[in-house]
Amino acid sequence: MSSDANTPANLQMLAETMIAAARRAGADQADALTVRGQSVSIDMRNRTLEHAERAEGVEIGLRVLIGGRQACVSTSEHSPATIADMAERAVAMAKEAPVDDTLGLADPDQLASMREATSLQIADDRPDPQPDHLQQLALRAEAAALDQPGITQVESANAAFSRREVWLATSNGFSGGYGRSTHVISAVAITGEGLGMERDYAAESRIWADDLPEPEEIGRLAARRTLERAGSRKPPTGAFPILYDRRVAASLIGHLLSAVNGAAVARGSSWLRDALGTAVLPKGMDLVEDPHRLRYPSSRPFDAEGLATAKRSIVADGILQGWTLDLATGRKLGMDSTASAARGISSPPSPSISNVILTPGGQSRDQLIADMGRGLVVTSMLGSSINGTTGDYSRGAAGFWVENGQIAYPVNECTIAGNLRDMLMTLIAANDALPWRGSEVPSLLVEGMTVAGA
Repeated sequence: MSSDANTPANLQMLAETMIAAARRAGADQADALTVRGQSVSIDMRNRTLEHAERAEGVEIGLRVLIGGRQACVSTSEHSPATIADMAERAVAMAKEAPVDDTLGLADPDQLASMREATSLQIADDRPDPQPDHLQQLALRAEAAALDQPGITQVESANAAFSRREVWLATSNGFSGGYGRSTHVISAVAITGEGLGMERDYAAESRIWADDLPEPEEIGRLAARRTLERAGSRKPPTGAFPILYDRRVAASLIGHLLSAVNGAAVARGSSWLRDALGTAVLPKGMDLVEDPHRLRYPSSRPFDAEGLATAKRSIVADGILQGWTLDLATGRKLGMDSTASAARGISSPPSPSISNVILTPGGQSRDQLIADMGRGLVVTSMLGSSINGTTGDYSRGAAGFWVENGQIAYPVNECTIAGNLRDMLMTLIAANDALPWRGSEVPSLLVEGMTVAGA
């Protein structure tokens, strides 16, 4: 990798050079993405260094369009000869691709005027943390977990940092870019031995290091969650209310977001394909996307097609307001893009969501547990069987069994099942959503799901 590519100005130069090469090779339209990434990750175990990893590199990607056909190519090499060769290869590939008349760049008057992200504060402006500092953070998280009586070991304690700069250029006149940083601390604690072993974790991620909790707080939380899992057993089988703890509640809303993705709707493979303008959540509940939240993980000033992002309502008062669209899926459905395009280096744009916020409820998690009487609190899930067309839902789960409105004992090795359309219409939200998440979703109570346990 040449050092020239390490600055935003040179990421811009690489992107614009690819556009020029694509036009020379015969492309009607083109867009180019350049990405510089660097990361450091430190894992500690038994108070010694378990694993250290550092990565850094620049990757470039080019998409060309010719008469309703497209092709994408990418490489980590970016010499002038390589760029010329990839442009010719992309044009040759596009000429063999099937025609899709919905493909094409935005009209110039659709393009965002904001072409950097300083005002969103999504890149920490302090010096990058050094490996020895990350090691100390991980050691502190591990020590805090091990200090809790009953914790037999810490499987891993991790501290990591990454920084990513991107630049997007298009043949219709857009050129813009921004950086993003991420700080992470996590710990996985274990209690018991052999078949009686249980584990759990805690992890926090922030754009700015100053916004992270202290590592001791993360280590203690991992230990507490682990100790609460001791003595887990299977719950009874039957139909019960289920409370999705805030740790996993965002997954429910994630299924809704997948179903309103324009790509699924255009394929006819969404269980909400006929739901526009109808109730998909209880009355009074809103689901809002806000790509401009300061210091939030998915904030961005423009999408992967150069359109200006904006706050929008996905669900208002329970009613579905619209699909999540990029340019192509919007054209397929006869609608405007919602500036939701995302793409990787080697893939074309597709619709994607940034920061979402679900309306909180008026009760605490404990109050919802008291109200549910007898049922299951889910704190972790594994595996899934989700039918994207019908909304039929089945997942492995673990958590806590509730009797007489109080947590009675921890449970594992059970399956929960239902239909997403029905489940979402019975939601009751708690008031415990945590900030700093891409999905700000509180604990959610769902009525009448099937639990398969003992």
